[in-house]
Amino acid sequence: MERAISKYGFVSLYHCSLYANNFWREKQMEKRITIWAVAFMSLGLTAQAQAGGLYMYELGTEDLGLANAGSAARAQDASVIANNPAGMTRLQGDQVTAAAQLLYGDLDYQLNNESLNGPGNVVGLLPGGSVFYSHSVSDALKMGIGMYGNFGLKLDFGGSWAGHNLVKEATMMGMTLQPSIAYRLNDEWSIGGGVGINYGIFSLTRDLTALRGGFEVEQDDTDVAPNAKVGILYEPSAQNRFGLAYTSKVDYDFDVDASGTLPFSGRAWVLPVDAMVDAPQQAMFSAVHVLDNKWSLLGEIGWQNWNDFSQSAVTINTTTQSSKLDLQDTWHAAAGLQYQYSTPTRLNFGVAYDTSMYEEQGNTSMMLPSGAAWRIGTGVQHQLNDSSSLGVAFEWLLSENADVVDPVELAGSYDNPQMFFFAVNYSYRF
Repeated sequence: MERAISKYGFVSLYHCSLYANNFWREKQMEKRITIWAVAFMSLGLTAQAQAGGLYMYELGTEDLGLANAGSAARAQDASVIANNPAGMTRLQGDQVTAAAQLLYGDLDYQLNNESLNGPGNVVGLLPGGSVFYSHSVSDALKMGIGMYGNFGLKLDFGGSWAGHNLVKEATMMGMTLQPSIAYRLNDEWSIGGGVGINYGIFSLTRDLTALRGGFEVEQDDTDVAPNAKVGILYEPSAQNRFGLAYTSKVDYDFDVDASGTLPFSGRAWVLPVDAMVDAPQQAMFSAVHVLDNKWSLLGEIGWQNWNDFSQSAVTINTTTQSSKLDLQDTWHAAAGLQYQYSTPTRLNFGVAYDTSMYEEQGNTSMMLPSGAAWRIGTGVQHQLNDSSSLGVAFEWLLSENADVVDPVELAGSYDNPQMFFFAVNYSYRF
């Protein structure tokens, strides 16, 4: 009898153990499913709201507080997927990083002809965000996915300005879903790559005639375009690491009528659609140097191939219409500092400079308010517990003035254009 009790008691304990193990696995699966559900709901909200100005570095992540310095080498959370997929090899376990961002753009367009109504500020408040997930298949092999929007433009000229029959509102937005993979070759070298599935939206609202009211028309079109991102991470020592990343061009094909007529003269004019939403190929080299247990230096240089978008072509049925911009390749340089204020708290500081995409700042496009720009960022990252961290960041972007001479009927200038970015990010490791 005692043996029977012992036997069945052992079996009962075994079943309890098995049940507990299965229960724990189910809870872990439920946690992962919940995280994925939250992530994809966030992605949906992002896809509805995201807009920026041309090709933006700002994704709402910790990079915002560093003015993007060291972005291809920092690799401190899952958002490295967007900058250099090879950096995932530095991440432990599975990680999720979600970020929300609010941009206020002060881009005031004033017409040279003071007798005409100008649009004033054409940007204002714009929300945005991003979500990233990194999974450790093994210590050497990592897989991840990210969704973010960092190129495009949303302009609101209003319905009362002189060029309302050319454009009232224009939205050119690109969202990227990027599955990625990374592999650590040895203690020093890692490689990574990702495929960008880019969803582009073009929307144009204007009046059909120079008369206001009752003649508004809206055009919409979408397109899906692929691109590639590849990267290398080199870690010669615990104090130094270097990242090099290349991103290929995103080339959308929108079937919209981007031509219109100008006020007074009635002459035709074509909006430069390609340059407003397509993203150029670019290369980025980043470095991180750990000075001691408190201070780290970060640096970065980059190149973007804007010259490719000088010629813009739009096809309507069988007719191709063109517009030309005097664009040039741009260069980016950034420097940053990280200070470990305490064990759980890290402070970030950064400054960056980007050259202008225009050959002459006195001959820019009304639809592409851009110029050489300074970025100054700061932020704080706090480790809440062993698994999660929370960060906030702020960045100020100040661009040089931009003069518009064509079309002459709507010539004017963007004086002291600037943008303000406010962001919060959350990372969870499990």
